[in-house]
Amino acid sequence: MDKKKILMLGGSAQQVVAINAARDLGYYTVLCDYLPDNPGQYVADKYYNASTTDIEAVYGIAKTEQVDGILAYASDPAALPAAIVAERLGLPTNPAKSVEILGVKHKFRGFLNDNGFACPKFHTFHPTDDIEEIKDTVKSFSFPIVVKPTDSSGSKGVTTLNGTEGLPEAIALADSYSRNKILIAEEFIHRSFPDVVGGDIFVNDGKIVLFGEMTCLRGEHGKGLVPIGERHPGGLSTIETGRIHDELQRLVTMLGIRFGELNIEILLDKDDNVHFLEVGPRAGGNMIPIQLSDAFGVDLIKANVAVAMGERPDFVDKPVKALPGCYMHYVLHSYEAGKFDGIEIDESIRKYVYREVIYKKQGDNVEVFDGAGKALGIIFLHFDTEEQMDECCSKIEKLVKVRLS
Repeated sequence: MDKKKILMLGGSAQQVVAINAARDLGYYTVLCDYLPDNPGQYVADKYYNASTTDIEAVYGIAKTEQVDGILAYASDPAALPAAIVAERLGLPTNPAKSVEILGVKHKFRGFLNDNGFACPKFHTFHPTDDIEEIKDTVKSFSFPIVVKPTDSSGSKGVTTLNGTEGLPEAIALADSYSRNKILIAEEFIHRSFPDVVGGDIFVNDGKIVLFGEMTCLRGEHGKGLVPIGERHPGGLSTIETGRIHDELQRLVTMLGIRFGELNIEILLDKDDNVHFLEVGPRAGGNMIPIQLSDAFGVDLIKANVAVAMGERPDFVDKPVKALPGCYMHYVLHSYEAGKFDGIEIDESIRKYVYREVIYKKQGDNVEVFDGAGKALGIIFLHFDTEEQMDECCSKIEKLVKVRLS
């Protein structure tokens, strides 16, 4: 009997785990990735050098290979092409229209605003629009404001401004990370809970069966926009957690999301309203699914593969509860460029580290960390108490260092 085939969109270091999971489940893996040096091509059963955002190319590959499912694991750009092609071929998918709403910031803001969700004041524009007209519009906003692309992830191209003076530079930065050339300026959300709530949720039959909310660590003593890790549990109160869960389920229901893992970024404003910064229609990057799999005792990577193939994950029919202890992951990064010469982990936290995934080898180039794509690897830590985790989080950038040569 021939194996069922799954088309995997993306073969980066973080996506190899999904290819391996699909093979472990007995599926024939077909990989699509335009980067000629992607590591996934050496793991997949068959490889096509094509862009995961080229809908017609993806459609041609899926049709030629007669695949039974398509998965854009941990990839924002590939999520919509995967949904569109799956709809065309009658394969398991969430509605492409809903995936598009979630994946493009200005459409998501419009949806939230139109459907009674908390939403900051926002303005969308093209990078070549008249700068004075943009300034006149945002002058009515409460500052600070945030300027960013509408189709990128990992905090790429994001600038916070206290006035309009730096607007041209912020637009240029956002434009450099934008594919659709639609940018957005929105009011900064002043919050009651101090941290961004991140993590992933998992949906089955339209119901959220795993709430994996965590709180994000930020670099440069909390001033940076780019996450450098996430921790679980995150310190939310029972009331705050309940509000977040209720709004997430309302969003999933209204969009008709049927299955799969979604990546969340949430803020609670000064009145404890739940603001969705992003709800990505795919599993989170920085190996969040692996961290949550550890924390909940399930295999979310295999679950992502299973639902893409129309199968039912084994854990969805029983309550999913977090395991004892506290889980944290830390994104290895450098604020200086150079050559990679290894990492140093302070002896005071060495006993808490249970997994290290290093993307770089000795002598590889290291770029300045300004987005998730510049990460050098991930380390995973487990603590017995929140006090231990708090102590580690408070000085993590001093306890874990990247050596450069």
